[in-house]
Amino acid sequence: MAKVDVEMPKMGESITEGTVIVWHKQPGDEVEQDETLLEIGTDKVDTEVPSPEAGVLSEVLVEEGDTVEVGTIIARLETEADATVESAPSDAPEDTADTTADTPAEPDVTVEADTSATEAPAPAADDHEVVMPKMGESITEGTIIAWHKDVGDEVALDETILEIGTDKVDTEVPSPAAGVLKERLVEEGETVEVGTPIAVIGAEAGSAPQPATAAPDTSGEPQQETTQEASQEAASAPTSGDGAVGSGGPIERRGPDGSFYSPLVRSIAEEEGLSMSELQSIDGSGREGRVTKEDVLAYLDTREAGGVQTATETAAPATAPSRPPRPSRPAPSTGGGYTVEEGPSAEELRQRYDERVEVVEMDRMRKITAEHMVRSKATSAHVTSFAEADVTGLVQFREKHKQAFQEREGIKLTYTPFFVKAAVEALREHPVLNASVEGDKIVMKKDYHVGIAVAIGEKGLMAPVIRDAGNLNLTGLASKAANIAGRARNKQLQPDELQGGTFTVTNIGSLGSLMGTPIINQPQVGILATGAIKKRPVVVEDPEMGDVIAVRHMMYLSLSYDHRIIDGSMGSSFLHTVVDELESIGPDDNIL
Repeated sequence: MAKVDVEMPKMGESITEGTVIVWHKQPGDEVEQDETLLEIGTDKVDTEVPSPEAGVLSEVLVEEGDTVEVGTIIARLETEADATVESAPSDAPEDTADTTADTPAEPDVTVEADTSATEAPAPAADDHEVVMPKMGESITEGTIIAWHKDVGDEVALDETILEIGTDKVDTEVPSPAAGVLKERLVEEGETVEVGTPIAVIGAEAGSAPQPATAAPDTSGEPQQETTQEASQEAASAPTSGDGAVGSGGPIERRGPDGSFYSPLVRSIAEEEGLSMSELQSIDGSGREGRVTKEDVLAYLDTREAGGVQTATETAAPATAPSRPPRPSRPAPSTGGGYTVEEGPSAEELRQRYDERVEVVEMDRMRKITAEHMVRSKATSAHVTSFAEADVTGLVQFREKHKQAFQEREGIKLTYTPFFVKAAVEALREHPVLNASVEGDKIVMKKDYHVGIAVAIGEKGLMAPVIRDAGNLNLTGLASKAANIAGRARNKQLQPDELQGGTFTVTNIGSLGSLMGTPIINQPQVGILATGAIKKRPVVVEDPEMGDVIAVRHMMYLSLSYDHRIIDGSMGSSFLHTVVDELESIGPDDNIL
């Protein structure tokens, strides 16, 4: 048997270790691919870990309650993937002669039948399976937006083969190997769970058309036999009192009440003829009440035994793993649950407006942005305060050092790191703006994770997060800002990089705006907008000449804040701190 190592998974860029909460399987237990092996926890989330292969759990290397680093081997599986290959060579030298002498014809027929049966579905040894990647600790599924390669196309290592999207970010998926795209297992527009196979990369160009030739050989009688077996099973299945059994309808990933059902649970339910209403009646023993395989099997046992099909009688199956109860985490407020609904058809709109219109469909990013913005306005009581700053010294400093900085660091010296640095210093003095509101509680954040708004062409804005911005100097902030902004525009961000922010800075001046009233990025309570820097004549107090009119580099700043917990005096004080920080920079300062 082949051995497969199970490692502590990486659950986000800032997560370095995890704790084993409970093992759902014990050594000797059989497991199916994607069946839950154990549950692990971090300081942010608890997650079920699926089995990477089907087989038998041979070793458990980490006990419940132990905390280990990401990448540590925590268990081993024995799979039967190589069992037939290994047994054939070892038996052949000893038994071939005797077997041939006794029954010369039968072994040949048996070997040919077994070989044909196993070779048809088995992928070639050099094939590479592409799976839906995990894009963050809270991301469980993704949607295929567009395939960049067709079946039969050659692909290079790390070349983009498709684009996927989540509710936070769109990302291009590179090829894990050079070769030919043999199969596309998921079509555009479909949403699948993390870890689901979505494509197969073949090593040779000739391998692309082969899968299509195997299909005709297996049609006909085997299908009829399968149909007959299925009909016999359906006929012999016990009927329930509510008549919902054997509905034959597919089970969706999420029920009408929002409950999530894993592929294994859906597969069992469909095979056993459970309806969605029946599945919803099962009380799950999994995390956050999720229905597990054991729950479904226990329900089926109860039904076959003639028990009453109620959730209370099947809530505690004997085979379900025992674990201490943990309170479920309350779901965040949706602020009214606004979603972008499908509107009238393009033809209806053209008729309504006498054909003098162009109808453009919202893309995913625009829909997500619309939903987030409406939810934010419904959640927070927005107030915006304004201030202006004389940043002549900052402009002179940048002009003096930008060339040497680019030669030394390889990136441009923009104004963004100066704005982020000033915002962090203001947050230190006004910690309530580095907080979130949870019901009647104010959660004050000790770390400064600052989001920076990045324009993605004409599609909209994203706000990737500079983590631990309070621990970085201007050079570090400039490097981080350039890195995440570049990757945001190239669709290389991970969802983790778009969440966890505690405050946001949007440089609307880079787009030419003088000032603005930005919308708060939930669940934050403040967002700072920095306007365009313009030369204007202003009154300057000179120690010798008194009030004089001079040309200075001026800019407006605006702060939108959550009026539930921040009043006008606090917002104005924050803005004045930012202004003081920016105006204190001189052309000869040594701050890089």
